[in-house]
Amino acid sequence: MISASQRIARGLSRTTIPTARRGLGCTRTFSPLSSHGGSSNSTNCSVSSLDETSRINLSSPIIVDSRNYMTASHVSQFTNSGSGSVRAFSAEANDDIDNDVEMTRLVPHIRNVAIVAHVDHGKTTIVDELLRCASESVDDGENKGRGNDDLVMDCGDLERERGITITSKVTRLDYCQKIDGQENNDFVVNVVDTPGHADFAGEVDRILTMIDGVCLVVDAAEGAMAQTKYVLSRALKMGLKPIVVLNKCDKDEAWGRIEDGEVEMELMETFDSLGANDDQMEYVTVYASGKAGWATTDMDEARELASGKKERKVGDDSISMRVLLDTILKGITAPEVSPLVGIVNPDEEPFAMAATTVGKDNFLGRIATGRIYSGTIRKGDTVALIPRETADNEVENMNLESSAVTGLFVNRGVNRTDLDPPVASAGDIVTLAGVPENIAVGDSLTLASNPVDHALETPPINPPTLSMEIGANTSPLAGKEGTKVSSSNVRDRLYSETDNNVTLSVSRSASDAERSTIHARGELQLGILIEQMRREGYELTVSPPRIITTTCKETGVELEPFEEVIVDVETEYSGSVMDKLTGDRKGLLLEMSDSADGKTRLVFEIPSRGLLGFQSEIATATRGTAVVNHLFLENRAHAGHIGGVEKGKMISNAAGKANLFSLANLAQRGELFVSDGDIVYSGMVIGENSRAGDMEVNPVKAKETSNMRTQGKEEKMYVPPPKKMSIEELIGYMSDDEVIEVTPESFRLRKTELDSGARERASRSKKRKMMANNKK
Repeated sequence: MISASQRIARGLSRTTIPTARRGLGCTRTFSPLSSHGGSSNSTNCSVSSLDETSRINLSSPIIVDSRNYMTASHVSQFTNSGSGSVRAFSAEANDDIDNDVEMTRLVPHIRNVAIVAHVDHGKTTIVDELLRCASESVDDGENKGRGNDDLVMDCGDLERERGITITSKVTRLDYCQKIDGQENNDFVVNVVDTPGHADFAGEVDRILTMIDGVCLVVDAAEGAMAQTKYVLSRALKMGLKPIVVLNKCDKDEAWGRIEDGEVEMELMETFDSLGANDDQMEYVTVYASGKAGWATTDMDEARELASGKKERKVGDDSISMRVLLDTILKGITAPEVSPLVGIVNPDEEPFAMAATTVGKDNFLGRIATGRIYSGTIRKGDTVALIPRETADNEVENMNLESSAVTGLFVNRGVNRTDLDPPVASAGDIVTLAGVPENIAVGDSLTLASNPVDHALETPPINPPTLSMEIGANTSPLAGKEGTKVSSSNVRDRLYSETDNNVTLSVSRSASDAERSTIHARGELQLGILIEQMRREGYELTVSPPRIITTTCKETGVELEPFEEVIVDVETEYSGSVMDKLTGDRKGLLLEMSDSADGKTRLVFEIPSRGLLGFQSEIATATRGTAVVNHLFLENRAHAGHIGGVEKGKMISNAAGKANLFSLANLAQRGELFVSDGDIVYSGMVIGENSRAGDMEVNPVKAKETSNMRTQGKEEKMYVPPPKKMSIEELIGYMSDDEVIEVTPESFRLRKTELDSGARERASRSKKRKMMANNKK
C-alpha cells in the first residue's frame, strides 16, 4: 500500500478517502500537512471525543466559496452561538494551520435530520407542516408533491392502516431562511423518517449513518414512550445532537404535565438512561401543535397559544413551523466532509457514496439511494461498485463492475423528481439511477475514472431472533384465491425482499425442499412481510415461529434473547397484566408507577419467547386498553420451559360451508373463528375449545328436515360474532403442530397434518416418547 506522503510526491489521482462514520460513531480524521511536509492521522471512536468545536453564527449570512464548501479561510466567521461544528484535527495542528491546505469542511447549506416519534405522537403532521412552510419560503415551487389531505410520511396502505413507519423515507425541503425580515440564505433540509420498532433495527442503523442530528417528537400529554427508545439510543451512541419537539401542546392535559415539570423529567430520565452525554442533555425544546400549525421556543407564548389567548395570524412566521426549521438549521451540525491527504481542491476529490437503500424501476433500471461522503457526481458519469466486504488492499487489483448514471433524483414530498441541474456533491442525499446491477445495501459507489481505494464502512447488522418456514399453500383450497401459488414464486419473492431488507435472511428448509426458512428480528417484521405478500397475490403456508438461540463461547451455556416490556394500562387491569407476564411467561416486574389519569405503567424483563401470543391475550384481558411496547435488551441464559396448559382447539372433520345450526351448538363449547357460510375443510381450526385438548367437530352439519315435530322447532338460533385475528396474532397463537394458510382474501389456521387418524397416531407416539424420557 502506498503511503500518503508517497501519493503526494507522485501526484497520484487515486487517493484514500477516510470514512465519514465508521461503524457506530467512529470517525477517522487526518491532520493537515505541517510546514515540514509530514502528515499524521488518528482515529477517534466517538464524535464527542473529537477536539475543539467551533460554531457557525447563523444570525449573519454565511460566506462560502463557489463550491458551497466552508474551508479554513472561513474560520474567522465562527462563533459559539450557531450550529455546524468544525472538528479540528488536533490541538497542535490548529495552531499552525496552513491556509492553502483545507481542514475538515462543512457543507453549510445542507442539513440531514431524522424525525423520531412514538405511534400517534404527530410525526407525519409535523413533517407535513414543515413541507408547507418550506414551500411558502421559495417561489419556484420546488417542494411540490403533496395533496391537501395526504401526509407526506404516510406511504403505502399498511403504514396508513397501522399508523407506524415500516420503511425509511427521505423528503427534501428547499428552504429560504429569513434574516432581519429578508429572505436569503437558501438551505436544503433532508428529513429522514425512520421506523421506531426494534424489529426494523437494520433499517434504523443504516439510515442513521446518513444524518447529522435527530428531532424527537413527543406528545406533551403522554411523554416519552418506549417506541422512540431504540432509534434515540442508536442516535445518541453516534454522538448526534437532539432537538426535542413537545407536540400536541394544545391538549387539555398537556400543560399540567409541562408546568409541573413532569414531561421534562421524563425526557431527562430517558436521555440519561440511554447514555446521553452532557452536550446532548442540553437539547433545545420546541413547543408545537402540528395540527394547528404553530411552534415556538418560548414556553409562555406556547401557553397562550394553547389556551387560545393568542391566535396565530396569517403570515406571522414568528410562531409558524419556520421556528422549527430555523432551530434545525441552528442546532443540527452541517454535513462534514473529511479531508483527503494531498487534495487541496475539493473538485478533485474522488466520489464516494454508500448505498443505504436499493431498488429496481421498470423504466430507470437499478437505483440506489444514499449520502454522498466525498466528491461530486453528474448525470452520465460512470460509477464503479465496491462490495461492502472488500478489504482495503483488494480494490486496486479488482475488476470493478461499472455502469453509467442515467439520472439523479431527490424525493420532494411523496414524489421522486429530477435534480436540476443533475449534479450532486458531498453531504447531500440523492438517488442514482443506472447503477451496477449487482449492487446491494451497504456497497460503495465511486467514479470509475477516479476511484477510492476501499469500501465505506457501514454499521454491523444485529443478528435475527426469530425463524419460521414459509412455502406455497398446500391446503385443499390452494389456488382458488391467489395468482402466485407455486413454491418457486414464493421463494423468489422472499429472496427479492432480502435485496433491500438486510435484517432478513432466506435459505432452503432442511426438512422440506418446497419451503424456505426465513430469519427475522421479530413477529411484527414477519407479519408485515406476510401481509405485503398476501396483498400482492401470493398464497402461503406459514409455520410456527421459533426463537433463535446461541451458545456462549466462553461458558457453553445456551442463550436466548430477552426484552424490556413496557405496558401502559388502566389501573384496574394492572393485576391481570402482572399475572399474564410473571407467571408461565417468566417475566420479571422491574417498575410500577401510577399516573394522575388513572393509568399504571409496568416495566418488565422477559424472554422473547414469552411474548409470543401475548398481544391477543392482553387485549382480551384488558378490554383493549393496554398499550404494549417492547425493546430488545440482550442475550441471556435460556429460561427453560415457558407456557402452561395450552388451550384446546375445535377442529373440523368435514368439508363444506359452515352451517348456522352446527355453529349455534358449537358456540356453547368455546369461541368460534368462523361464521355462517364460511368455507371449511377437514383439519381446519374453526375455534378454541373451552377445555384443554383438541376436539373434532362437524361445523357443516345441518338440521334434519323431516315430518317429525320437535319442541324447539321455532326457536331462534344465535351465534356470537367470530373472533378475527391478524397475522401477527395468529403467529403468536398457533401451536407447534399448526400452520397458517394465507391467501389474498383470507387467512386460516389449520393443522399441519390434515388427516385426523395420522394426527392421533402422532399424538400417541409423542406421549410414549415423553413417558420413556420421564422414566429415564
